[in-house]
Amino acid sequence: MDIGPDQLLSPVCVLFFTHRLAATSYSVVIADGVILTGAHMQRRHFIVLLAGAAALWPLAAYAQQAAKLYRVGILSPELPPPGFLDAFRQGLRELGYVEGRDITLEVRNAEGYSQRLGALANILAELKVDLILALNTPSVQAAKKATVTIPIVMTQIADPLKSGLVTSLTRPGGNVTGMSFKVDELTGKGLALIKEAFPSLTRVAVLWYTPNPGADIAVSAIKAASRELGLELLLLPVRGQADLVAAFQTASRSRAEALIVLADVVATQHRDEILNLAATHSLAVISQYRAFAEAGALLAFGPNASAMYRRAAYYVDRILKGANAGDLPVEQATKFDLVVNLKTAKTLGVTIPPSLLARADKVIE
Repeated sequence: MDIGPDQLLSPVCVLFFTHRLAATSYSVVIADGVILTGAHMQRRHFIVLLAGAAALWPLAAYAQQAAKLYRVGILSPELPPPGFLDAFRQGLRELGYVEGRDITLEVRNAEGYSQRLGALANILAELKVDLILALNTPSVQAAKKATVTIPIVMTQIADPLKSGLVTSLTRPGGNVTGMSFKVDELTGKGLALIKEAFPSLTRVAVLWYTPNPGADIAVSAIKAASRELGLELLLLPVRGQADLVAAFQTASRSRAEALIVLADVVATQHRDEILNLAATHSLAVISQYRAFAEAGALLAFGPNASAMYRRAAYYVDRILKGANAGDLPVEQATKFDLVVNLKTAKTLGVTIPPSLLARADKVIE
């Protein structure tokens, strides 16, 4: 097929030619697979064709760059908490990302064995993911050890300054940033709430997952708050699901009247078992997670987890668009939920004061 000077060609083409003093033979391969040849094309026509194709090459390169599929690693000691992926994906959609087209999630969980987090973090680093989303303090620590170049976003971390994860909240430096909450204030308010619900309360048990150093910070804060409220604490550290039955037996023998479950991904994963054991031993449970109260705990007071998980998408977006993680300030939770379960209160024989009910964001009847 011969080409005339006024004929239009497909926008993207690849040119092959043999050049002696003039272009005497060539083939033009059109993007849709049609091959055009013309042994006697004039040199000026060939130059026009070549120049037009060259002008379009940057557009093709841009289209290829725009179609980049980002990979986000998610590192967790257990299956991600209920609702986490839904909230995070919602945040991504609100920012224009389509999973499978613009972004893909590489989820790695340690199945309750925190000692595996290091190996899983190394796998994500070897995969050269664009970013790692870490769900608790041990996950952030493992990710930091695995890489100093891949950005790391925290989702809901208790006081990252005290944990040594960042050196500053306003300018964290390094490759870590994300969401956190002030554990001192939160645990103090939670203890005061349960005292308000139980004015005669004297002994409170505290259950936490010991491999999480963030929980140690919360325990220290509870100790300080309990002294101010005149409450005796019974400390129940556990290393996993196997320790739960023994922990509740200890609480029952010690005549604990209420149980504080410190926030942790592992505790969330075993929520139903914890609440069933609490019901068996007639213990009122308070947690930082709204989902605990919705599932049967007496009270829940803590950061709105869905809001924090959606906000994590903001950090992902900023970093994928070129921002340095160390330049993005660590944000503190600003939205908190107070949930009261009156069904559980009735079962326990507890009368919740009207003043507490009036402040609740949600009352379950």
